[in-house]
Amino acid sequence: MTDIFSHADEKTWIPTPDGNRRRVLVHTDELMLVEFAFEKGGVGALHSHPHVQASYVAEGRFDVTVDGRSEILEAGSSFIVPSNLVHGVKALEAGRLVDSFAPYRADFLA
Repeated sequence: MTDIFSHADEKTWIPTPDGNRRRVLVHTDELMLVEFAFEKGGVGALHSHPHVQASYVAEGRFDVTVDGRSEILEAGSSFIVPSNLVHGVKALEAGRLVDSFAPYRADFLA
């Protein structure tokens, strides 16, 4: 059974391969919500995946690149990444992103 409600203090931060942290907040087979934390200068390396991703800048400022196009986004801004487009971020200051993925990222649960 999937958790319907999530409390941040009950979720475990996991180190990411690129030196940041993430915690899966909630998920079903169709959708996943994940929080990422970055220190100033932290990089989410350019990558792609078959999942559609929508991201919300909860805190901080990020240089965001999607399909070769870059913009500076700050708290309250958002972006979307269609399936298989190359994308990545650099934290211009410490910050957090809240990402949703459809369908869920099985690799984040391993």
